[in-house]
Amino acid sequence: MSTYLINHLRIPGDVPNEEGLSYLEQVEATVKPYGGKWLANGEVTVVEGAWPGLVVLMEFPDRTAAEEWYDSPAYRRIRPLRTTNSISDIVLIDSLPADYTVKGFAQQIRAAVEAASGS
Repeated sequence: MSTYLINHLRIPGDVPNEEGLSYLEQVEATVKPYGGKWLANGEVTVVEGAWPGLVVLMEFPDRTAAEEWYDSPAYRRIRPLRTTNSISDIVLIDSLPADYTVKGFAQQIRAAVEAASGS
């Protein structure tokens, strides 16, 4: 099951400085051994709410690969180039099963609430 990394990225001044560019030049090599790939990277069109900055969307084969990459010695070495020169909110989220439906999810919640209330 794929795991996605979402980074809500804000770069002061909107243009990466020298350290930020160095990070960008090196990060791909740290991701490749873990099967990670970029699916989207750039500005967003906000249709509701607020989203200052950019988005980075990456895919990994599974959560283990994503976590191993994030904690890898190669990535830990360059991570400060990003964290000291930008603001990021980074989350990991697993893909859904092929048979997933929002209606089915709602029905599961209803059943759990009913079971908890003793109905």
